[in-house]
Amino acid sequence: MKKIRLYLISGFLFTAVLGTLSHFFYEWSGGSALIGLVSPVSESTWEHMKLLFFPVLIWSFFLPLHLSDDYPALRPSLLLGGLLGTLSIPVLFYTYSGILGHNVTWIDIAIFFISVIIAYSCTWKLYGSDRIYQKRNLIYLAVLLFIILFFLFTYHPPDIGLFAKP
Repeated sequence: MKKIRLYLISGFLFTAVLGTLSHFFYEWSGGSALIGLVSPVSESTWEHMKLLFFPVLIWSFFLPLHLSDDYPALRPSLLLGGLLGTLSIPVLFYTYSGILGHNVTWIDIAIFFISVIIAYSCTWKLYGSDRIYQKRNLIYLAVLLFIILFFLFTYHPPDIGLFAKP
């Protein structure tokens, strides 16, 4: 359990740092279309969901073999936590900005970190779950769907509020 805690704390830090930095990757790359697939290309809420989704996905590939063997639900629970954290970004953003009638930058930043906490807290609670392991293919399919949607909507966003600059 100590090794899982270390893996998840390290993942939390990795996600928080890489997610924060990836906010600037597209601009730093000179507008690279490839970089834009995995980092925000605009200020839309949808694009900011990438800040959490892709670092968690990357971190899931750094799962040590001995942990994945001992806890087979760890990777699916991490990916599910990543999906929940990713989805919490628009929920929290639109809830508070709807109440206030406008958005506040420091709250937007806090939402990212709260969403990272949500992702890794869910992972911590679910990593030993047989039910999560049994649903792993569904979780992997949902992750694949999100990847496809992020790639597709980066350069062809639907004309709805989630894809517009707040």
